[in-house]
Amino acid sequence: MRLFLLPVSTRRTLLYANRLNAAAHDGSFIDRGAAFAARKWAQWEKMERGWQRKVVDYGNQAFRRIPFEEWGLKSVPPLSGRRREEELSGRERVELVFPPAAIPEHKAEGIVRKLATERQALHRQRLLWCFVGMPITAPLGLVPLVPNLPFFYLVYRAWSHWRAINGGKHIQWLLQNRLLQLSPSRELDQLYIRDGQVPTEEPSGKEQMLITQKQIQDFSETLDLPAVEIELERAIWQVERALGKEEQEQQQQQEQQQKQQKQQQQLTEKSSTRSDNKGKVL
Repeated sequence: MRLFLLPVSTRRTLLYANRLNAAAHDGSFIDRGAAFAARKWAQWEKMERGWQRKVVDYGNQAFRRIPFEEWGLKSVPPLSGRRREEELSGRERVELVFPPAAIPEHKAEGIVRKLATERQALHRQRLLWCFVGMPITAPLGLVPLVPNLPFFYLVYRAWSHWRAINGGKHIQWLLQNRLLQLSPSRELDQLYIRDGQVPTEEPSGKEQMLITQKQIQDFSETLDLPAVEIELERAIWQVERALGKEEQEQQQQQEQQQKQQKQQQQLTEKSSTRSDNKGKVL
C-alpha cells in the first residue's frame, strides 16, 4: 500500500491511499456492500432521465461537499487481522510518498499523524448523530413509490464516518509500530516547483494554493493513478472555495472597520464644530 501526501495549499494536504493488492483483502460483507452500491450508482449515472438521474445529480453535489480530509481517510483500509499480520511480517510494505521540496522529510510523519488524528472526535460525533437520525427517518420508507433518501443518506454517512475513523486508526497503528517507509518522490517535486522553487512560504501571511485544476491530469499521469483525479479535483475546489470565503469575510471586516472609523471621525468633527460655536457665542 502507498500513502500519498499531496499538498493542495501551504496549509492543507490531501491524503490518498493506493492499495496495491486490494482484491486480496476486500472480501468483507461491508466491502462487498460498498462495491455493489458503487456499481449501482454508476448505472444510475448513465441514465439520461428519471428519478435515479435526479438522485445522482443531487447526490454528487452532496458528495462534493464532504470534506476531502474525510475522503482521504476513507481511502485507507481498516486494519483487519490479516492485514495486521502481513504488515507486521513485512509481506506488505506501506510507503509514505510525498514531494520533499514541499514537505521536508522530517515533517512527513508529523503531517500524516495530524491528518489521522485531528478529525477523529468529529467523525465519532457525526457517526452518533447518524445513528440517532436513522430510526427517525426509517418510517419514511412506508411512503409508496418514493425511495427513503434521508434514511439511505444517513446510512451512507454513518459508513463514511466509520471508514474515516478506522482509516485514521490504521495510520496511527502504522506510526506506532514504525511501519511507514518514507519515500520522497522527485517526480512529484517537478509538479510543485515553479521558477526553480516551491512556493511554500506565505510572504503576505495568507494561505496560498500550490496546485490548480489544470495540473490534475499531470498528477494522474505522474502517479499512474487515474482515481486520484476526482480526489484532487474535489480537494482543490473545496480549498479554493474556503479561501475565497475567508477573503470575502476579511474584506467585509475591513469595510466594517472603515465604516466605523468614518463614523467616529464624523462624530469627532461634529463635536469639534459644536465646541467652536460655543466659544464664539461666549
